[in-house]
This record gives sequence, structure tokens and C-alpha cells, in this order.
Amino acid sequence: MRILVTGGAGFIGSNVADRFVALGHEVAIFDNLSSGFREFVNPKAKFYEGDLADAAAVEAAIADFRPEIVDHHAAQIDVRKSVTDPVFDARVNVLGSIGLLQACTKHGVRKVVYASTGGALYGEGRTLPAPEDHPVNPEAPYGASKHTVEHYLYIWKLLHGLDYTVLRYPNVFGPRQNPHGEAGVNAIFIGLMLEGKRPRIFGDGEAVRDYLFVDDVVAANVLALGKGSGEMLNIGTGIGTSVNDIVRELKSILSFPEDAIYEAPRPGEIQRIYLDASRAKQVLGWEPTVTFRAGLERTVDWSRHNKLPTKH
Repeated sequence: MRILVTGGAGFIGSNVADRFVALGHEVAIFDNLSSGFREFVNPKAKFYEGDLADAAAVEAAIADFRPEIVDHHAAQIDVRKSVTDPVFDARVNVLGSIGLLQACTKHGVRKVVYASTGGALYGEGRTLPAPEDHPVNPEAPYGASKHTVEHYLYIWKLLHGLDYTVLRYPNVFGPRQNPHGEAGVNAIFIGLMLEGKRPRIFGDGEAVRDYLFVDDVVAANVLALGKGSGEMLNIGTGIGTSVNDIVRELKSILSFPEDAIYEAPRPGEIQRIYLDASRAKQVLGWEPTVTFRAGLERTVDWSRHNKLPTKH
């Protein structure tokens, strides 16, 4: 198939695009390289450099490439930036995505696979692991902006027949991870500990999240190409892993002798959220295959031998 991956130079998007290329699809990437890297653009993919908030650039790429499917990962991903500049967050994530949907219907795109967030969308977990019908109470504008697009996808299918599958991600980690994103704690800790520096934990370290290795996220995107019509699906492990758990595992993997530094908690941090992905198993035939420990070992191995490219 012809697939356009927005955000395909970023951490998750580049891993997804690589898999699509390996499977023999014709792939194009649309990315403004603000948090992604040109070095991560698959050499077999066509590359359009442009900003999601620039509707003309988005339409030009879709008109030129004419994809059957758009795999939509491009976003403003920094939770703290969404708090300090919610207008920018909404301009990129909401208005940018609406412009993308308009271009999709104008140029015959059949389906959108949308990378949403389960980690930031539900807010504090009331029922754990959280199912898809858990109340949606995001505690930062990022979660609100990502969720808003889910409503537009529903409307676009209703009004224009554009199919979609929403994948609600937990905290994704793995090779190429940018430490500044929603789930950057693993990348930050690995980077510090490889340099012999102690990681810093805000609060008591008992806040839990759902950490999913990037290869399992890639597998969900592949399955969503042909399944999950009109679905909004959690992708996660159903296991809550604390920040203290991460440090313990990394100390073991790296034989790191020192303990973390504990600092005052940051306001607005969610304490407990992890996702029930049983519907994804039912609808897509998807379930996680990489354990947290194995994923950390693979990420550490990558980090020992690779560095994120520098911004020019």
C-alpha cells in the first residue's frame, strides 16, 4: 500500500515507517524535524519536510503522494510545553490534524491510523487497568488536544466516509527515544547512568505508568492497516511500573552502584495509570510480546552504541 507517515522522523514514527518499508509498502514521511531527525528518515521512503500546522504543506504532500493510508504520529508531544503554551499545543495537535483530515478527504485517502495517548488522556486512573470507556479527564492540555482529534475522526467517518483506527498509547520506550517526550524517563535515566550520573526522581518514585516497548507499538500499527475500522483501542501491558522499579531494573542491567536522588514532587503529575488492552487483542489480534526488562536491555544496548543525532 501507499502509506504516508506523519512524524515519521521521530522516535515512534520512524520505527513504524521502517517496518512498513520492510514489509514492502510504498512509504512517504512528512515531518518538520522539530523533534525528529533527518537521520531517522528511511532512505527508501519519500520525504516531505513540512509542519503539521501548515495546512498548505500538508495538502501538497498528500496531493503529490496520494496515499491510501495516513499513519498520523506528528504532534506537539511535550506535556509541560502544553501547559505553558496551550495555544501552540492546540494549533499543532488539533488544528493541524483537522487540516490533515481535510486533505485526506480531498485526495482520496481511505484510512487514518491515529497515534493517540492513553497515558495522558484518562487522567488519574479510577479503574485499573483502565479500559477504553474509562472517564476521560486529562490533566494537561496535551491529553485534551490528542483526545479532541479522536472526536474529529469519528465525525469525518460519519460525514465523509474516512475510515480510522485510534491507537491509545501508554508510555512508549525504546531505541531512538527523545528524552523530552511524554515517556522520556527511561531515555533520561539510561543516558545519565551510562555517564555515571545518578538519576533524579521527583516525589517518592511510586507513581506508576504503563511502559510498552516500541516494537510492540509498531506491531499494532501494522495490524491497524487492515483491522480495527472505527475503533479506539488501548495499546498497553496492563501492568503498572513505578519510577523506582525503573531505577531498580536499570541498576541491575548496568551494574550501577548508586541510588537515585529524590526531589520535591512536581505539581500535576498523575500518580497511577495503566491500560487494559484486551479489546486490542480481540479486534486486532494484538498483545505485547516484549517484557519491560527485555525492552530496557535492548534500549540500553542501543544507547551504548548510538547517540541521538545533534540538531543543526
